[in-house]
Amino acid sequence: MDMSRLRSKLGPAGRTSVLRWSTGAMGTLALLIAVMSQPALAATLCVNQHGTKGCFSSINAALGAAAVGDTIRVASGTYKEYVTVTRSVSLIGQSRDTTTIDASKQPFGINVDGYNNPGLSGVVILGFTVENADNAGIVVSNASDVTIEGNRVTKNDQGFVPGTNPTCPTLDSFPYFFGEAMDCGEGVFFSGVDHSTIAGNIVVGNDGGLLVADDTGATHDNVISGNTVAHNALDCGITIPSHGTEGVFHNTVADNEVSYNGAAGVGIYAPGPGSKAYANLVIHNELRGNGIPGVVMHNHAAPGVDGVPAGAPPVMFNDNVIVGNDISGNSADTADAATAGPTGINVFSLAPMTGTVISQNSIHDEQLDIVVNVPASGMVPVAEIHLNNLLGRMIGVQDISSAEVDATENWWGCPNGPGAAGCSTVSGSDVMFAPWLTQPFGQLDDHRH
Repeated sequence: MDMSRLRSKLGPAGRTSVLRWSTGAMGTLALLIAVMSQPALAATLCVNQHGTKGCFSSINAALGAAAVGDTIRVASGTYKEYVTVTRSVSLIGQSRDTTTIDASKQPFGINVDGYNNPGLSGVVILGFTVENADNAGIVVSNASDVTIEGNRVTKNDQGFVPGTNPTCPTLDSFPYFFGEAMDCGEGVFFSGVDHSTIAGNIVVGNDGGLLVADDTGATHDNVISGNTVAHNALDCGITIPSHGTEGVFHNTVADNEVSYNGAAGVGIYAPGPGSKAYANLVIHNELRGNGIPGVVMHNHAAPGVDGVPAGAPPVMFNDNVIVGNDISGNSADTADAATAGPTGINVFSLAPMTGTVISQNSIHDEQLDIVVNVPASGMVPVAEIHLNNLLGRMIGVQDISSAEVDATENWWGCPNGPGAAGCSTVSGSDVMFAPWLTQPFGQLDDHRH
């Protein structure tokens, strides 16, 4: 069309009308584009046992209908299901006291399955009792930014077969969890998980409590905080083992109550060549009455030792930190890591290790407060042990190996230092203990020996 002829026909008023139409149309088009580009609003779905009031009658049915970002709220009741989460959702029970997932004869209670659904992140599991699964109550694999909070996890690991060589045949369908063949995955199990949280849960009556491993990938930068982990009869309260070669590192275990479990309160394990368990932090936990020491660090096979080829992959077992814990009334360690009596902290390794820090812990009601059995690593002390209150009144620090241990600036139970009347003692020729504190840590006035 000849626009000059159109303008002459329309005149000034017509030109204004066209301008107004154009401006309005462009604004509407921009608004439509903006709306279309926004993600769909997250929905809230509901579940109750009878499927009434527009709700689903099963958790899995709601999960099947949910989109990424949705929230599923589950009413009180018992749901006999194996719940599998494959996309980013929040799964929220009404209360862990009233909302139960009964996984009897099922492999897991809840499986946050990033192993078969790559890129899974942002899942929240809150407010359930999860019980009776053949393997772990809650398992999370190959996922990021997952929150497991405010749940009760109990009476799981039902597939465990005890004996001299215990097994878990119910895990045969999940061969990628190869490191759990002897414990069924414990109460809550992370593998290949990063930047995630296990917080405020009650984990009781399973084979073991909380397990953070690398069976399916590196597990790192997770926080385990504020949990009660007790009476898990066969294994540790909180276990951080490297079963593969990807590693468990930069995990924080903080402010948990861990008591009366079958093995250690907290265990960090690099069991063999290629294992990587390093730079983990155990801080401000209460660890009492456990079946082996309150905190253990174990490596049982190293390149060039006990028949392991010298060319085997090296062990990474450095820079773990144990700080500010209250440790009491635990038991002796066993097998090759055996200690001579009830022990607070036992550091045992066949591979050299450096950077272990043990500080600001209060250890009491033990025969041996801290035991170190690690080969020397050049001129560097294998452990830095400072500012602890060593109150067992027997052996405060025992160095079984020939490696140097720096145990200066500790309170040994009396002002006059190791071996004085009423004080804990030192065992081993390579323990540096002077100067020492003349008051318990926490009551310091800077007057030191």
